[in-house]
Amino acid sequence: MLLDQPGLIEALSHEMTPKFLATRSPDGVPNVVPCTSLMPSGDGEAQDRLIFGNFLLRKSVTNLDNDPRVGILVITTDLKGWVLQGNFVEWQRAGEYVDRLNNTDLLRYNAYTGIRNAGVIDLTSVTGAFRISKLRVLGDYLLARAARAAIRRESQVEGATSMPRVVRDRFTPMTAVRVLACLDEDGYPLVAPVLSLQPAGDRGLVCAQGTAAARLTQLSPGALVAANLLTLDVVSFQAKGRWLGTRQLLGSPVGGMSVESVFAGGPPIPGRQVA
Repeated sequence: MLLDQPGLIEALSHEMTPKFLATRSPDGVPNVVPCTSLMPSGDGEAQDRLIFGNFLLRKSVTNLDNDPRVGILVITTDLKGWVLQGNFVEWQRAGEYVDRLNNTDLLRYNAYTGIRNAGVIDLTSVTGAFRISKLRVLGDYLLARAARAAIRRESQVEGATSMPRVVRDRFTPMTAVRVLACLDEDGYPLVAPVLSLQPAGDRGLVCAQGTAAARLTQLSPGALVAANLLTLDVVSFQAKGRWLGTRQLLGSPVGGMSVESVFAGGPPIPGRQVA
């Protein structure tokens, strides 16, 4: 049973645990968004099954209808997390899964609407587990800050676009969850924690790779990537672009991406392109 990892089921069952869902477009562009409704199905016959509500998901729905491969990251408030992968199975418009999701506090009391349907995911692997200390968060943030000048120069490439000031302001403080999604060698979306991710000028983002180093150092320059930010006041932005590669700074790996597009993650128009 893949979900039989210490603390994982509890983290997934908690409605306010930050959870991210990564999908891929038919042409291989990763997309990663917060999906806090992800939870264990509670199905005794499918013990490694997750369900989630189709609520404020636009691009993700289109991607799932075209390619079932997904990546998931779960990270608790004490910075313990898991990286998962699986396959989307189906949408259900009625039944036990829909009722269970609509009865959660997250969806029962939202100001917009209940879910359109319930998505079903069967997990195929737990690719990693991690715990990040607060000291490591601070150290990685300062390391990424020291690398901003180099990434700022490298991000001034053809196709890069300027991030709006409000987006750069949200990416600057330490008080937010940040993740980076790419595709692995099998074409599955892979989500990595990059809590130090911050602006490098107006067209780039830089991060100390920290606990994600083993994955990101293998990522080729030019690879398509997507970054997402979720703040404490539940504001989310997604930036898509290309990986600029990894380099060493003070003995630790740092990397960056050039930004080619930016999307808002919440109401009134979730998924609206803002740059």
